[in-house]
Amino acid sequence: MTALLLPARITMNDARATLAALQPQLQAATAPVLDASALAELDTAAIALLLECQRQARAAGKPLQLVGAPPKLAQLATLYGVGGLLGL
Repeated sequence: MTALLLPARITMNDARATLAALQPQLQAATAPVLDASALAELDTAAIALLLECQRQARAAGKPLQLVGAPPKLAQLATLYGVGGLLGL
């Protein structure tokens, strides 16, 4: 298991750079785990980023697990109907 730590902030301003930083790690991991426990400031861009990570992992035939999701992330995912896709 390879834990990939998400930053404390993922907003519209940060999402593109965060995804660029995560992509090589996602590709290198055989069963990536995204650790969202440090995530304190987020908006809907965080949901989009996580869905893209999930898409990339599935395309590579890898399981992706999300752990340590803060309540706000789970609330946003539920609001947009993608909580199940993210395992929340």
